[in-house]
Amino acid sequence: MFHKLSERLSGALDSLRGIGRLTKENTESTLKKVREALLEADVALPVVKEIISKVQEKALGQKVIKSIRPGEVLIKIIQDELTEILGSEHSDLNLDAPAPLVILVAGLQGSGKTTTVGKLAKWLMTEKKKSVMVSSVDVYRPAAIEQLKILAEQIEATYFPSQAQDKPLSIVKRAIKEAKKQYVDILILDTAGRLHIDDKMMNEIEQISKLAEPTETLLVVDSMTGQDAVHIAKTFNTRLELTGVILTKTDGDARGGAALSMRMITGKPIKFMGVGEKVTALQPFHPKRVASRILGMGDIVSLVEEAQTKVDEKKAKEVAKKLSKGKRFDLNDFMDQLQQMKKMGGIKALLGKLPGTRQLPKAAATLTSDHLLKKMEAIIQSMTPKERLFPALLNGSRKRRISNGSGTSIQDVNKLIKQFAQMQKTLKRFKSGKMLHSLKQLQTQLPPELLKSKKLPPDN
Repeated sequence: MFHKLSERLSGALDSLRGIGRLTKENTESTLKKVREALLEADVALPVVKEIISKVQEKALGQKVIKSIRPGEVLIKIIQDELTEILGSEHSDLNLDAPAPLVILVAGLQGSGKTTTVGKLAKWLMTEKKKSVMVSSVDVYRPAAIEQLKILAEQIEATYFPSQAQDKPLSIVKRAIKEAKKQYVDILILDTAGRLHIDDKMMNEIEQISKLAEPTETLLVVDSMTGQDAVHIAKTFNTRLELTGVILTKTDGDARGGAALSMRMITGKPIKFMGVGEKVTALQPFHPKRVASRILGMGDIVSLVEEAQTKVDEKKAKEVAKKLSKGKRFDLNDFMDQLQQMKKMGGIKALLGKLPGTRQLPKAAATLTSDHLLKKMEAIIQSMTPKERLFPALLNGSRKRRISNGSGTSIQDVNKLIKQFAQMQKTLKRFKSGKMLHSLKQLQTQLPPELLKSKKLPPDN
């Protein structure tokens, strides 16, 4: 996400690290590069001017000039301004209303609106432990109604049916009545999208809003459309009482202009961002964390949160117990680790949350492709159960059979075996307690509020 903007900004700020003194010249030179990076990222000009003006004002103040590390202080000022522009604090959903609480979801056709409704329902059920009903009032696109029905079945949400011949307002009335009857916590209404904004569409959604009286009215916009996304949000906001925005396709948005412009131009917070195609690929939008990632500083907090929710704790304990008893880490265990990595979004998603990965050599960066995970999985799946347990059996003829079965080369099979051997060697450190000691050192560097009851056991 935002990797082009991140590269340009990080490159502009690299020259500041370690400098002994901030001058008007080196400050202006750096801010010129920052300005160019923001404009190239399709950030709205008023937003760029605001960021540069505020940074310049603070950067030339006495506090920065007298600082022991003025370069680092300037980087912190830029991070703070990016956070401010993005919305300062995370804006949560308002769920403090009598059931059934109504969430109205609007957006243009092709923005990922219906898929987002499914993702939002899944998030509310998983993270907030709410019962959710979904219904489509998009009577103009029967395919959208069918899509939502399939999504509801997939995530096990309650589905209220609608048909192309129904009237939108009639669907809303009946859906609310049924939600009350079933004591559902939240009703999400998926409204009709269009290829462009028109009066007929806006009039209809205004009527739906008046009837449904939603607690949250969320606009779904495609972040890859840049300033068009901001314009769409601004237009919708003149006709609807928007409470927030959901940015979709941020995993493919290298620029980030929409995210950086949205709050200031529309006055509405970004509440969520879509980060992939899976129903679980929806994340709450945290301005501080996003600003940190844009500047190449990583997002350890989100990484820890994802690990706590997506990693299979039972399997992790089984592997730890197995290793503590001196048993061998085999290719079945290795496959489990690859699958856990996929659950957390793949290699690229993980690296995006780690600080300093922008400095990875190009040769190493090519190894971070998520295609590599699929290839490794295919290789292990082409092995017999015995070969997975005893990799030492893998001679030349077996490797040829595995490479043919997985559609890979013998070199790929050899690479996987080498990587597995390295992991096996590393994990032997568990026996001596060295690995546990290293993890305890890492634990002390994390914010205490994240650790809660997740403390590691004491060293023996």
